[in-house]
Amino acid sequence: MRSFAVATSQRTYEAVIARGVLARAADYFPAGCGRVFVVTERRIWDLHGAKLAPALPGGSHRVLFFPGGEAHKRLASVEALASEMALNGGDRSSLVVGFGGGVVNDVAGFLASIFMRGVQVLQAPTTLLAQVDAAIGGKTGVDLACGKNLVGSFHQPVAVLIDPGVLETLPEREYRAGLFEVLKTGIIRSPELFAMLSDRRARIMAQDAGVLDGVIAESVRIKAEVVSADERESGLRAILNFGHTIGHALEAETGYTRFLHGEAVAFGMEAATRLAERIGRLPAVDAGRILAAIEAYGPIPPLDGVSADALIARMIMDKKTLHGRVRFVLPEAIGRVAVVPGIDEKLVRQAIQDSLR
Repeated sequence: MRSFAVATSQRTYEAVIARGVLARAADYFPAGCGRVFVVTERRIWDLHGAKLAPALPGGSHRVLFFPGGEAHKRLASVEALASEMALNGGDRSSLVVGFGGGVVNDVAGFLASIFMRGVQVLQAPTTLLAQVDAAIGGKTGVDLACGKNLVGSFHQPVAVLIDPGVLETLPEREYRAGLFEVLKTGIIRSPELFAMLSDRRARIMAQDAGVLDGVIAESVRIKAEVVSADERESGLRAILNFGHTIGHALEAETGYTRFLHGEAVAFGMEAATRLAERIGRLPAVDAGRILAAIEAYGPIPPLDGVSADALIARMIMDKKTLHGRVRFVLPEAIGRVAVVPGIDEKLVRQAIQDSLR
């Protein structure tokens, strides 16, 4: 078992990486915990519910099924879930368990943050992307038609329980999407993780436990470190948005239906890397290594019909834009990035167009 502390103003909690940890989830329930509400998708419950069920209190829990997918990550879904909680005995002692991928974790966390003005949440992520990113750090939220995660809150969980074994049933496309987030972590903060992804691709793609568990642990360690230093993204935590400014625009422009989040981030990383090289912040050799690594864990689905102008228009509405100035996280070397505002729109457009080809 590996465990990393996430220290925030709300609480300090553990992100635990261990095969079989879901069966011991009750060990991480808060003192005085009342009724437990598991927010999940039916397919996730059918696949993995038996792993979590031993930890749930008999007669004092309820499974709430969420349709899943980015298209349902909306306020209407949260209202429906909150109504189910209210009608089934939910009160201020209740615990919400987010059991699923990144969308489920975001929705469950947001639900917990607003139900009766806030109840506690435990995150049990079942996709690689959620395990290394979405479930850790307390960012919760839902989408609006015009943009991603524009309504949300910071609401830290009581624990994050990561069982790499559940990834065995993950479709390859979703697994690759998660690996793009792991790759992001290496690019922004860890040359060692980047090298591991570059050198051990075959074993990682085969889900070799000896390598995969270490890759997940290193990603979680870095996320915990960054969140502990900057809980509300007033400084350091902004580096986690590498690839997200353009990636979120791509998701919104295509109606959240064509790309998985990790795929959109991969495209965003590619465009940001080209932009960093174009303005002289990133050496060509490092740009080449980053682009090669993104391609190695691809493919990114076809980008037919997407235009640079449309993505630029979407970026203006991104929540990371301040005073009308789009901020980009750009690599300066493998393992180091910088937040750069106010880049000439012509240069941004060219970097996106080069990536669309």
